[in-house]
Amino acid sequence: MKAPTELISAVGRGAARALGASVLWRGHLDTGGWAGINPRVKSGRFMKILPDYEHMEYRDVYTCLLHRYRHILGLWQPDIGPYGGLLNVVVDGLFIIGWMYLPPHDPHVDDPMRFKPLFRIHLMERKSATVECMYGHRGPHNGHVQVVKKDEFSTKCNQTDHHRMSGGRQEEFRTWLREEWGRTLEDIFHEHMQELILMKFIYTSQYDNCLTYRRIYLPPSHPDDLIRPGLFKGTYGSHGLEIVMLSFHGKHARGTKITGDPNIPAGQQTVEIDLRHRIHLPDIESLRDFNELSRIVLEVREQVRQEQQQEGGPEDAEGLGQQSPQPCAEPPAEQAKGPGDGGAEAAAEPPAQSGQGQPFVLPVGVSSRNEDYPRTCRMCFYGTGLIAGHGFTSPERTPGVFVLFDEDRFGFIWLELKSFSLYSRVQAAFRNADAPSPQAFEEMLKNIQSLAS
Repeated sequence: MKAPTELISAVGRGAARALGASVLWRGHLDTGGWAGINPRVKSGRFMKILPDYEHMEYRDVYTCLLHRYRHILGLWQPDIGPYGGLLNVVVDGLFIIGWMYLPPHDPHVDDPMRFKPLFRIHLMERKSATVECMYGHRGPHNGHVQVVKKDEFSTKCNQTDHHRMSGGRQEEFRTWLREEWGRTLEDIFHEHMQELILMKFIYTSQYDNCLTYRRIYLPPSHPDDLIRPGLFKGTYGSHGLEIVMLSFHGKHARGTKITGDPNIPAGQQTVEIDLRHRIHLPDIESLRDFNELSRIVLEVREQVRQEQQQEGGPEDAEGLGQQSPQPCAEPPAEQAKGPGDGGAEAAAEPPAQSGQGQPFVLPVGVSSRNEDYPRTCRMCFYGTGLIAGHGFTSPERTPGVFVLFDEDRFGFIWLELKSFSLYSRVQAAFRNADAPSPQAFEEMLKNIQSLAS
């Protein structure tokens, strides 16, 4: 590959020869978003085991590493059956590293994300990039990365024996359980939960880090969004914590699973929030009565059903519009009809200005993995949650309540399951993760959902 022509043109070919090609390649690294990379300075998370880069040139770093593998930078979802995942590929010093992001241990939804390296790419010598698998506990070993097609790549481990442990599968399972759940199997008394955990270990470990990844984007934001969209960690009963992407689509908001489980796999839309239908909760004592909350929600569901019949379509074409709901001085006529005391009412004011917070408590009989949920909320909306049997059998959308606590936390009451999920924002900055257009984001959502189906 020749030195960047735009840089040569800017300084003139005579000056280019005088400055030397190294200066030009260094400038190309800076303008290409890799500012500060110096092949002669050891940096990054693995600096202690870096080879000697004293004779490495900027040109080699760009052509053999950064340019060659530039298409795999960003956020990705691995194809691991129903479980999915979240991979972030970044430039770290003179490495390109694929970090798998994992939710905190159940049920500590407010704890920070955990992450571990799955692979790394770097220059062991000039003009030769080396791919290493980081899976297992025996150090880096020979691996392979292949760009399959646009927005898709695969990894392969060439030495899977490095993933094995001396104590056999039992030791591997105990180690995985401590890392994945932060506990031992003896600490988990729920038999069904034990079965789910063992099933996940057997299923995921068979891949041996030989995976296919598909690109995902962070959702675009709009000034009138209820809260900032993005990634959240949520509680899902015996399945533990899962990663959900909250996005806004006209009159609806959606929660799409980035990680999943055998009931609702990754890629499926776990919750949908109808932003046209506010739910005003009753006083705190009445809210403790599950039957009272159920009555309110079912009245709203009937109202939504009648509106759908009048509009002649299911939930306004599932809310596929690109714009978020605009604040209005008065609610539209069909939205002004609340179902009674503590019923639904349209959001007549901008989301950020509505409500100073009201007391909140879960009704008696509603289970929650995390009892440390907020005791005040900003507002509530009618929503539906997706439930299904094992293997995603007989899926159906059931009524529920979306509870907005603050900018970084929300909840969902699953009426039929009598359970509550608490979601907390993933506080991490991801580069190369923005969608090039709203249409590209919508297409990405359709793709991952179709694969999950």
